[in-house]
Amino acid sequence: MKKEKIKKIIKMVLLISLVIISFIIGYFFIGFQKPAENITWGVNFSQKHAESLDLDWKETYLAVLDDLGAKKLKIASHWDFIEAEQGKYYFDDLDWQIEEAEKRGAEIILVIGMKTSRWPECHIPKWAESLNEEERQGKVLKLIEEIVLHYRGRKTIKYWQVENEPFFSFGECPQFNKELLKKEIDLVKSLDSQKRPIIISESGEFSFWTRAARVGDIVGTTIYRRIWSKEFKIYFSHIFPPTFYYRKAKLIKWIFNKEVICIELQAEPWGPKLLYDLSLEEQEKSMDLERFQKNIKFAKKTGLNEFYLWGTEWWYWLKTKHNKPEIWDQAKKLF
Repeated sequence: MKKEKIKKIIKMVLLISLVIISFIIGYFFIGFQKPAENITWGVNFSQKHAESLDLDWKETYLAVLDDLGAKKLKIASHWDFIEAEQGKYYFDDLDWQIEEAEKRGAEIILVIGMKTSRWPECHIPKWAESLNEEERQGKVLKLIEEIVLHYRGRKTIKYWQVENEPFFSFGECPQFNKELLKKEIDLVKSLDSQKRPIIISESGEFSFWTRAARVGDIVGTTIYRRIWSKEFKIYFSHIFPPTFYYRKAKLIKWIFNKEVICIELQAEPWGPKLLYDLSLEEQEKSMDLERFQKNIKFAKKTGLNEFYLWGTEWWYWLKTKHNKPEIWDQAKKLF
């Protein structure tokens, strides 16, 4: 009798699993949705990344504003740039970026915290590397306090993004601490008299965005369609269709009443090495003009209405260092 009961339980579990899998496939992978009618396009910018590509970062930034014509920017603030020396906060470079955007009527998402995108993701100053976890967390909160107090009066900053994909284990970072994230968010809200919305970002492909929706005012997602798999040593193209992102955004709106925007749309290579260590030939295995155009078409089909393209520094590098302006010129059409 016991064997029969076990068999029935196994059959029931398999049946329930099959129903759940069928629902997921049917809901997230089948169907089409009406493309967003009015899409807002923006770009990501990192001073550190521009410098890593051996670019004049100020020249690059002004080209993004004036030649490319971008009016929406997501700017990464890096802890090791702002507080290279403990207790001394350097805002001149970030001030300049915000002031130039303000002159042109552009709007900014300012990414703050320890993990703010671009390798190694967590930009911890040398002096802070030896701190224990409690000490480091205290310094991160102090950093956020200084940044928010410094910039809370700047109207060109429309959103704060607190940390970059904090729930996603990627980069050279300490173990994620959800209590620290909550403290960071609460701190920003307490200091910002303008009560700007806070964006919390999550992986587009490996998350259902519920954790970000619980703590943030807006959910920021990523879309990366061709990446290098270090585990299998091959390039991998994701199979997720546009409806995968559309359905998840609808669920987030329905359950949490939160909007979803794409804060990173892949528009640069993702290869086996850092971008500035890849040959042009290798770069084109994961991003070229054709893939760029395909990613734009894909984005339009997701139904989301706001995208920040990832790779503007690289486009300028191609244009100025290699006389390859095709992607830069194609991107200009979006703005």
